[in-house]
Amino acid sequence: MEFSVKTGYPEKQRTNCIIVGVFETRKLTNIAERIDKASGDYLSNVLRKGDLDGKTGQTLILHQVPNLLCDRIFLVGCGPERELNDKEYRDIVRRSITALLQTGSIEAVSFLTELTVKSRDIRWKIRQAVEISLAALYNFDQFKSKKDKDRKTLRRLIWTVPTRRDLVNGERAILEGESLAHGIALAKDLANTPANICTPIYLSKEAEKLGKEFSTISVAVLNEKEIQALKMGAFLSVGQGSKNPPRLITLEYRGRKDKQKPIVLVGKGITFDTGGNSLKAPAAMIGMKYDMCGAAAVLATLRAAAELELPLNIVGVIPTAENMPGNAATRPEDIVTTMAGITVEILNTDAEGRLILCDALTYCERFDPDVVIDIATLTGACGIALGSHASGLLSNHDPLANDLYQAGLTSYDKCWQLPLWDEYQDALNSPFADIANIGTPPEGGTILGACFLSRFTKKYHWAHLDVAATAFRSSGKDRGATGRPVPLLVQYLLDRTQQNG
Repeated sequence: MEFSVKTGYPEKQRTNCIIVGVFETRKLTNIAERIDKASGDYLSNVLRKGDLDGKTGQTLILHQVPNLLCDRIFLVGCGPERELNDKEYRDIVRRSITALLQTGSIEAVSFLTELTVKSRDIRWKIRQAVEISLAALYNFDQFKSKKDKDRKTLRRLIWTVPTRRDLVNGERAILEGESLAHGIALAKDLANTPANICTPIYLSKEAEKLGKEFSTISVAVLNEKEIQALKMGAFLSVGQGSKNPPRLITLEYRGRKDKQKPIVLVGKGITFDTGGNSLKAPAAMIGMKYDMCGAAAVLATLRAAAELELPLNIVGVIPTAENMPGNAATRPEDIVTTMAGITVEILNTDAEGRLILCDALTYCERFDPDVVIDIATLTGACGIALGSHASGLLSNHDPLANDLYQAGLTSYDKCWQLPLWDEYQDALNSPFADIANIGTPPEGGTILGACFLSRFTKKYHWAHLDVAATAFRSSGKDRGATGRPVPLLVQYLLDRTQQNG
């Protein structure tokens, strides 16, 4: 789909469709009032008949409206005017695009950007609209024998801005929205790909594709022997039951030529999680191909940063393995030595994500990072605590946590900070090793998982995003990857570019 911005009045638009809003109860927006006046009260007369009263989600198409150059007017219910917030605006745009795709329109001019959303400017509204529009077009049918060739799509969508001075911001918003949407689509594609195809080697090849596509990204992939040479005993313990060998993927994006310390993103890349010898129940394995959503988010975020040519230095680190049972697999109560020299008693092989991440977090020290953010589908407990609306956030540096929290609000990819208090650390004590990989007692599982990781992040500012309940849906009609937390991470990077001037 092609996006553009323009200024202009609705009665002068020669297009297939004009999109405007109607508030409850039948109150026209400013642009809708202008159309109504130009058409001789046509809209008002239609609304008085009761076909649409402005409730959120309602839509109505009007053909051959008098005195207009467009083929149709598309009315969209916007709900109560005073209650219009981020969520309502996004819902209005999503429903308008979904409904519009069912029409014969190949082009449309949207005036929904005139809607007032508290504390949000035209750039935010257009970027959100572009992201939502491309999300509505997303379709994962790579493994279907019959493709949906008849799927209707818009060819061109034009967003209006109030004045010519807003055109530059509008164009930048389109670029940001498209780049973000491309990243989200990549994250979804990788996560939705079945584990018999998406193996650690497959992920490494996908990373190498990014290196070929963008000259600003360099990629290095370490094999099993090279990982062993780094003494990553925790990482290696996870994949030793699988025929698919582990890989350590590093991507370096150079958006600045100076020696600016990099932002390091670490993504958990368990391409399938059976639980290992602590085997999951069969029903609990549905959705475990999504245990690499952290890795997918890192690749997607690096892609968006490169497409936007952000003036930042960013490093992506992806430890990736497959967690399988078998005679070579790690057993409960085995003890391994991490890259940091800390010994770990593995009481549960299904708590494997922290084992690959702890070595990756130690590996990050070599980059002399400004901050490190790890992204992981780490604990089911996070979904119990926060549901699917917010990702879990834990950090050893409150300013970093606040930056991520604010980025989540702006991007509408929310996170919520949980405590990382010393009182929780005692639950990880082991009589036989320096630390156990699960807590005893196990209460506060999300916090204990982060407490484990925090033992390996003493030398830098670090934050942990637990996306176990937000990165995918394992059941229902919307089953599949969501692409989160790519919007949050990209917004964080955009905010950093503004902070750096």
